[in-house]
This record gives sequence, C-alpha cells and structure tokens, in this order.
Amino acid sequence: MRMRPTFISSCIALTLFAGISIACAANKFEPAQDKIPTPAPEGATVLFDGTEDHLFLGKEGDDVDWPLEDGTLISSCAKRRVNHIVSKLHFRDAHIHVEFMTPEGKVGNSGIYIHGNYELQIINSWGKEKISNHDMGAIYGFHNPLVNAARKPGEWQVYDIKYTAPRRNKKGEITKEGSITAWLNGQLVQDNSQFGEPRSVYHPFRYNTTDYLRAIWEKQKKTSAGPVFLQDHGNPVKFRNVWVKPLDDQSYIYEAEQAE
Repeated sequence: MRMRPTFISSCIALTLFAGISIACAANKFEPAQDKIPTPAPEGATVLFDGTEDHLFLGKEGDDVDWPLEDGTLISSCAKRRVNHIVSKLHFRDAHIHVEFMTPEGKVGNSGIYIHGNYELQIINSWGKEKISNHDMGAIYGFHNPLVNAARKPGEWQVYDIKYTAPRRNKKGEITKEGSITAWLNGQLVQDNSQFGEPRSVYHPFRYNTTDYLRAIWEKQKKTSAGPVFLQDHGNPVKFRNVWVKPLDDQSYIYEAEQAE
C-alpha cells in the first residue's frame, strides 16, 4: 500500500521496523541490507512498488515512457540518453532506498540524481580493483567510494542513502554544504561526504533540461526541497522498490503537479 506524503516526526533514539535500524540520537545510519526487497518502513512514501501506480514523471512533467516489465522499471534511452524520470515527491533531508540491477554484457550506466544535482553512481564495477568517483558507490564528480561493494551484473543490488540537503540563503547561495552517507549491498561506501554546488554539466537542470525542470530548480533554490531522479544513460538498468522517508518533521515533502 502506498503512503501519501505526510509530515514525519523526528525519531528520538532507535527506530526498528522491517529489518531497518537507524540510531538517530547517535547520528548513526546503518540500514540492514542483508535481505531484499526491503519493505518500506512506517512513514515512508513509496515511489515505485512494481505497478503502474507510481510517483514518477518524465522530464517534461509528462507520463513515464520507460518499459514496465515483471514489476521493474527499465531505463530507456528513447530520447538521446537523457530520458531520466523524476519523482513527483519533493523532499529536503531523507532516507532514500533504491533497488536496481545492471545488465549483463553492458556498461550498465545509470544513477540516482538526488534533487537532480548529486549522483550516486550506478555502473558495472564488479571486481574492479582501482575505483574512482566514476564507479559504483561514488558521488559522481565529488567522492570516490570507500570500498568496491558492487555485485555482478544480473544480480539485484541496493542503495540506502541518508541525504542532507545544502542550505541556501535568499539569494540562492549555499550557506551550508550538504552531505551523504550511503550503504551499498551491505557496505558503507560514503560516510558523511560533503558537497556544495553541483559540478556536472550533464545533470538534469543543466543538460537538455526542460521548462518543467527549470521551474523545479527555481523552487528548490528557495526551499532546499526537491525530487529524486532515476537516470537514463543508454543502458537497460532495472529498478524496483523505490521509497523515501524524511529524516525529521522539518523535512517537509509534497507532491508536484503534473504538467498539462
């Protein structure tokens, strides 16, 4: 059952639900990833549960045209490798959960664009000894992964991401950097990694953008709230079981309007 956007009260010490434990008082983020798919915890909003009744739109604010097969959304490059999909749900600080599978025999390039600006990389990196900020587990353009936690192509993998958005002043300038702590397949790959202004020229608000996304970006600079994108990079990466849970009662969330 989908939970619609609500205000969520902050946790006091320890939340334990459906195998996910987060010690909030100690600022510890350690989600259980030993068994997937992982049910969405209480207070989360499910963006994709394997059905057509999901909370994603195309970049124009229109209907998603990615194939839906066997309960998975499959990245489609129908529009020159930039056919990303964007969540109707907008949030500030949140726990983001995404399960995915890279294809066998291909690069498997995709990613999770948080707020459209910061990419948790998805790419076939299994068995690679030297890893960079272009490999699985990286914050693309900012931070290398701490370890190579990638699984073989053709196997289901899982990201759990604790995202704290950058804070901006009335001019839209960052006054406090954002941060990401991320677990990939049971291993810590980012530990309170800091970032400022987005660096990539290819992220959705800069490269082949749309009027719908421009409006989102302008609102995001004022509110520090935004959507999550699943990236198209010309590879048939599969996605399932995508959900978001605000970190506290100040991280308000809302559902954006679909473009007419």
